[in-house]
This record gives sequence, C-alpha cells and structure tokens, in this order.
Amino acid sequence: MNIKDVYMVDYIRTPFSRSRPGNRNGSAFSELRGEQLVAFTLRNMFEERLKGKVEKNEISEFLLGCSLPIGSNWAYAGRNALFAGNMPYTVPSVVFDRQCGSAMAAMHHGMMEIMLGYADTILVSGMEHMYKEPMQFELQKHWIPPVYLVMESFNGTPNPWYRHDVDITTSLQMVQTAQKLLEEEVKSDRPFTREEMDRWGVRSHELAAKALKEGYFKDELLPVMAHKEGDSREKMLVDRDLSIREGTTYEKVASLSAVSDPGFKGGYKNPVLDRREYREFFNSTRGQITAGNSSPLNAGAATCLLMNEESMESHGMKPMVKLISMGWAGVDPSVMGRGPVPATEMALEKAGMKADDIDFWEINEAFAIVTLNCMKHFNIPPEKVNVKGGAIAIGHPLGASGVRLPGTLARILVEKKAKYGLANLCCGSGQGVAVIMENMNI
Repeated sequence: MNIKDVYMVDYIRTPFSRSRPGNRNGSAFSELRGEQLVAFTLRNMFEERLKGKVEKNEISEFLLGCSLPIGSNWAYAGRNALFAGNMPYTVPSVVFDRQCGSAMAAMHHGMMEIMLGYADTILVSGMEHMYKEPMQFELQKHWIPPVYLVMESFNGTPNPWYRHDVDITTSLQMVQTAQKLLEEEVKSDRPFTREEMDRWGVRSHELAAKALKEGYFKDELLPVMAHKEGDSREKMLVDRDLSIREGTTYEKVASLSAVSDPGFKGGYKNPVLDRREYREFFNSTRGQITAGNSSPLNAGAATCLLMNEESMESHGMKPMVKLISMGWAGVDPSVMGRGPVPATEMALEKAGMKADDIDFWEINEAFAIVTLNCMKHFNIPPEKVNVKGGAIAIGHPLGASGVRLPGTLARILVEKKAKYGLANLCCGSGQGVAVIMENMNI
C-alpha cells in the first residue's frame, strides 16, 4: 500500500460569537444551533467557493469534531450538519470528541484515510455552541459529572472506581488546570508570572485587532445573519469575531479579578505550593487566571477540505498547504495544558524535524499559560507564535478550534511565504494534538 500525500485545499469558518450562558440576549448566535453554523460553511464552500470545481457527491466522508455533542449540540453522527448543509445522504459521516482537539482529531483521521487510499476527498468540520451547551455544571442540563470517580469512599465503604492517581475534581475545572500548571512551573527553572500571562493576553488582542483592521480575516470568514448582542429581536449580520477588543491595555487586564483559586485553598488533591510559598512568589493569596489571560466562551464553526494529489489535480485545484505530520498525547488531566508538548514532539519526530525548523506556530490560547509553557519547552520566539492573535482574542469554540488554527496558519504561511507551520492544542481531559504543514507554493 503506497502512502499518499494529503493537501488542504480550502478553509472557511463562521465568525466566533461571544457566548454568555444564561443570557440569551447577550449571545449573538443564541437563535442558531451548532449544526446550522456548520451548515453555513458547507453551503458556502460547495455552492460558492468550489462551485463548478468539486461536486458534493464526490466527498468520500464528512468528519465533524465537537467537544460536547449533547443536547442541542447532538450531532446524530454528523448527519444533522450534513443534511442542513444540503449535502447528499450518500456521504458517510462521523463525530469525534477529543474535547478542544476534537476537530483536529477529525483532521488526523481524514489524513490517515487519504494516506492509506481509503478516501481521496475528505470534508472536516468542527463546531461548538457554548451558549446552548455550556460547560458550567449549574447551567448544563445534559452533562452529569462522574461523581463516582471523585469520592474515595461511600459511607465508609471503599469506592472501587476511585483513582488515586487522577485528580478528577481539578480536571473537570479548566481554570483550575491552568492555575495548577502555573503553580507547578513556579518550581521550575523559569517560572511564569501573572504579568507575563496578562501581557500575552494583551498581545493577543492587539494582534487580532490589527489583523481585523487590515481585513486579514475576511478571506476566511463567512458572515452570518444573527442578532445584536443584547437584543435578540434586532437582526444583525455578524462579520467579525466578537471577542476581539480594540484598545485593550495591560492596566485593564491587570485589574481583572481571578477566576481560579490557589491550590492551597483545597482546590487540588495534592497542593503544589503552601500558602507561604504562594504568597512569596505571587505577592498575593488570590488565583492568577483571569478573563484577561484566558480564552472566552464562544460559538462558531470551521470547515476545511482535504484531498490527495490525484483528486486535487483532476479538479484543477491548488493546495493551500501539504499536511505532513500529526501527533497526539495523553497527560495528567489536572494539568491538561501540558498536552501540546508531547503531541508536538510526536509530530516533529514522525516528520524528522526539529522545533527550529518551524517558521510559524499556532498554539491555542485556551489559557496564556498553555501557550507560554509550550514556547518555553521548545524555545520558540514570540514573533513566530499566533502572529494574527490567538484564542484569547479571537475566541475558542472548543470543537471548532482544531480546524480554525491550521486553517489560519495555512493562510499565514502563504502570506509570509514561509515553509513550515505547526498548530497544536491542549485538550480538556489531559490530552494534546498537533499537525505540521508545508507551504508548497514557495
């Protein structure tokens, strides 16, 4: 069996709206479902962008990523989005859940199908609607946390399901996993500070606002008719990512209150720092993760088209990039932000490359500490990372980011006339994913 090359030939996404769970009027996409957002991208891709080039019935398979495919996000094996997107029912589909890496896991699967000759044209999408299906326990009607993994015993009887090596309580609270990663790094050779994280958050907004002003995102954004934030009765065409804030300053971000708690307050199974150590380093007894150094809650969808060389050439298509390697890994879920590091190591090893070979990186800013930690591990200079802003500004609709990052990165490589790019994400539950791409146009 000959291994075939895989190319990304098209990419489009919706804008990312701000999701405000519990506030219908405040979320611009509150009247739309997740699969409808995907359907907008499918219809646009085949009825406008690819019209006359690729027919819908030529798609080998439709792969959809979603972090929380329950409730109104219920994907019906991807068929809801497929049908709403006016795609033929003869196109098979499947849904992937690797939390924040769901869409990239779908991309990995599509790459392998093409590499092994089981498919020649694959459609990959990702979606999340964090207003309709929020991650907060108190607002989620369909999600029941695994309490049986948390309790060491019931009424004095040992719980056979309890895992001493897994801190599931921390793992289920993403802000606490970021706080714990930060605290663990205090005892490393180069710890991170609240100021570093805040300044990275400001940088994200500054670069995204600059790209927005220059019209950079227009070529990857599909405007969506939704409603004005704050008034669900007033229709509005959303043509930009609503989380990007122009004029963000360090002083504003530094003034924000914490959304995390220090581990010594009982947040972790095994505290990393005691109160004295924590106060000595952070000059505070408060948490360090804030809305300013974290990604917001969002709704959105992204789609890309993968082809082998024969299919691409027979359709007269040109590649955005060639996808040359991939990686995934599992890590301690209570510090899930470490996931991109081993996933990236796997992708680099399989490609026979080193981190220095990569010209531009997209490292998902679920939290600033995640990006900074990956940069530290691979000694990546800031000017190579998230050069159009990251998820802190653009947004992070969980299941969609695994297509958004490589799609944006492919466009960056073309614009910058650069050779290699690597996109990676941390994943809730303690995992990481990565993909490496090559610009064939230089």
